[in-house]
Amino acid sequence: MSDTRPKVQPYTASTKDFGSGKASPRDFLERCLAKVDAREDDVLAFAATNFSAARAAADASSARWRDGCPLSPIDGMPVGVKDVIETADMPTGMGSPLYDGWCPGYDSASVHALREAGAVIVGKTVTTEFAASEPGPTRNPWDVARTPGGSSSGSAAGVAAGFFSAALGTQVIGSILRPSSYCGVIGYKPTFGSINRGGSHDYMSQSSQGVIAASLEDCWHCAWEISQRCGGDPGYGGIEGPSALPKSPGPKSVIVLETSGWAEATEEAKDNFQAVVEDLRRAGICIVTRKDNSDVDAAEVAVLDAMPVSRLINAWESRWPLNTYRDHDASKLSKAMLDRSYEAEAMSLDDYRKAIARRAEIRTKYAGLSAHGDCCITLAASAAAPEGLRSTGSALFAVTSSVLGAPSLSLPVMQESKLPLGLQVIGFDNRDAAAFAAAHAILSHMDAARAIRA
Repeated sequence: MSDTRPKVQPYTASTKDFGSGKASPRDFLERCLAKVDAREDDVLAFAATNFSAARAAADASSARWRDGCPLSPIDGMPVGVKDVIETADMPTGMGSPLYDGWCPGYDSASVHALREAGAVIVGKTVTTEFAASEPGPTRNPWDVARTPGGSSSGSAAGVAAGFFSAALGTQVIGSILRPSSYCGVIGYKPTFGSINRGGSHDYMSQSSQGVIAASLEDCWHCAWEISQRCGGDPGYGGIEGPSALPKSPGPKSVIVLETSGWAEATEEAKDNFQAVVEDLRRAGICIVTRKDNSDVDAAEVAVLDAMPVSRLINAWESRWPLNTYRDHDASKLSKAMLDRSYEAEAMSLDDYRKAIARRAEIRTKYAGLSAHGDCCITLAASAAAPEGLRSTGSALFAVTSSVLGAPSLSLPVMQESKLPLGLQVIGFDNRDAAAFAAAHAILSHMDAARAIRA
């Protein structure tokens, strides 16, 4: 493993000097591009770039900050865009030879919103094939022999390597939380439907568009500014909460969830998680577990079905377009995609109905936990990033919040064998601001605990 540890580049904390001219968004961008020059050949986070347009956008942002009229707190922020999300000035390849070089000629809703807020789009980030399981070439910046996770592989790796301060990702199983955990960055999957997916090829009924970022503040500002400009999916009200990062003294009570991932988690991961729980307990937070609460136990039993239910739902919902892709040119689909298409065709509509009914039952069981705690915590992944690039790792922990449709974050507060391991904070529907406030308090408590031990 390399001795060089990647270093993220938070943006909003740097803007205090922009008005005086001591620093500028163009300066910040150049620092990011210097990191790209130094490490992209190893990390391979990008599917496409447009650095000339990024520099022009950063210059325009620099002028606005000097004039005292930035468009938003993320004006000038370097951002990566997952390559299933359409951009007017770069191809959208979706990790598939079927879309190699395909240019839609317009921006998705979220990318257009980012540009309206003044963000600087640096490039398109590598995704697994159709944001599913077949890996792309991206490597983990902490150790290039290890996976960065997926499917938002390039987004997480690029933030971790300091190529940009935030990136768009999508999640239907574990595609934001797992790579964020593996790469040691903040990952945020909103309440389902909270960020408009127009122009994004992530249409499935569990899929959410979210943000991976260098800091909690960058993450909130990026997501909030997008949602304010393009709203949520049709029929959904978008992210609610203040424009500034939500903060609170801390959650009064936190529910510990094991989920189905607990059985495969490494002993070191479990020990690190338990140490976090004890730090929170010592900070005066009430810890609620399945051992002392029957509703928590019922929810634990329900979420055991998260992965099998999700796989059935995703298979059926992938029936189209995989069937037409396969019929057009099966040679350009991976075996995993071909197998999914056959699995979908072996299902009946009644099979799908039963799966979505079971998902609704799981969500009902979980919703009842809001009476017992301000949020839930669990691991974001069962271990640090595994060696090898042919798998993106296990998503058993991350799939829980996907099947629930609930807001969730991965916080880089743990390590396993000196590699990142995320703590997952799961909130409740349409209470994303409360989840961020809890996450902020938990990070503060962990910083205090580390200071005491030091």
